[in-house]
Amino acid sequence: MVGRNREKTAAVAQELGADHFLVDFADLDEVRTLASLLLEKYPRIDVLANNAGGIFTPVRQVTADGFEMTFQINYLAPFLLTHLLLDRLIDSRASVISTSSLANRLFGKVDISDLNSEGHYEPKRAYGNAKLGQIMFTRELHRRFTGRGLAAAAFHPGVVSTGFSRSPGTSMEGIYGHKIISKFLLSPRKGADTLIWLASQQSPKTWQSGEYFTRRKVARTNPQANDAALARELWDISETLLCLG
Repeated sequence: MVGRNREKTAAVAQELGADHFLVDFADLDEVRTLASLLLEKYPRIDVLANNAGGIFTPVRQVTADGFEMTFQINYLAPFLLTHLLLDRLIDSRASVISTSSLANRLFGKVDISDLNSEGHYEPKRAYGNAKLGQIMFTRELHRRFTGRGLAAAAFHPGVVSTGFSRSPGTSMEGIYGHKIISKFLLSPRKGADTLIWLASQQSPKTWQSGEYFTRRKVARTNPQANDAALARELWDISETLLCLG
């Protein structure tokens, strides 16, 4: 297990009898350290679930690494982690599962020349772009490595009643933090259903690699997710931004 909150992560890990690591995806050096620790400790990785995410305040925030916060935490840090573990994942014939969002279709419009939202920042759009980027990454990961045994999928968990975007000032506080509306959101258990299904079932016997799922079914995406050339360009630019050769 990987988490940012020391107490919560340790409590869940103890309940499951699992190892745990504390990492903040707002710091890419911590992501690099995590990758080194995982490679040192685990000779095999069957499933990598890229689940970290967040939507932030109307004021654009930049990480110490110099990237817009939403872009880094939702997209760039998981891209880096997956890339650093790639050889181990391929050797293990692993599945890489990314928690995306319906926001990819509602708010996403990737501008390859402004991935850091310097020209135009709006929190929902930044979030939608990052989640759309995850789907494009999933499809490009599939295109490049499915022939070597790797499987990749993205999914929308639904609107889940967790601490996501409940902090004062975040752009979806009115939904996740609302005393009445929050009662009608999905439970974390139901929100995790598709993730568990993807992680526990083998591709291609049960699900098709490279796709985006909702409620265990292939779902419609933003049209940009079907642009193979754009997905390749996003991958190449991501490698350049992260100094990966």
